[in-house]
Amino acid sequence: MLSRAASSTSRGLAPALACLGSRQKHSLPDLPYDYGALEPHINAQIMQLHHSKHHAAYVNNLNITEEKYQEALAKGELLEAIKRDFGSFDKFKEKLTAVSAGVQGSGWGWLGFNKEQGRLQIVACPNQDPLQGTTGLIPLLGIDVWEHAYYLQYKNVRPDYLKAIWNVINWQNVAERYVACKK
Repeated sequence: MLSRAASSTSRGLAPALACLGSRQKHSLPDLPYDYGALEPHINAQIMQLHHSKHHAAYVNNLNITEEKYQEALAKGELLEAIKRDFGSFDKFKEKLTAVSAGVQGSGWGWLGFNKEQGRLQIVACPNQDPLQGTTGLIPLLGIDVWEHAYYLQYKNVRPDYLKAIWNVINWQNVAERYVACKK
């Protein structure tokens, strides 16, 4: 599991990993016969109820279980990479916060994936410089440190904004990007 702060951000995130691949959700198959085909031994109402309610619930629960499993795999894989490349989630958070705070003027703090090295890296890019174009890293997480991102709420206190931003990061999306870029 991610740290307390990180795990709290996962509530309410996208439930499926649809963008990760071609996994199709299971669907309730149509019966190859009419609900009344087994009458008088089993009536149509029983067949309809069993198929459309009970069997449908099993199919829905299978989809939910597979989604949660895939989500856990993606998050676990990202967390393991963070631990490997930064020592711990807290050290990663400290480093990305410091790099983002250190941007002079406007720009971005980034967590990127270095495909050649197979490792995560943290960098800052000034102004609108794209991560891939300047560093060759694949973007996983970007923190906007342009004043327009925080000035109205945090005035010119960027560290307060950077402390708060960790509460709204979409970790599911970051994990999906990480898994996808490794393919």
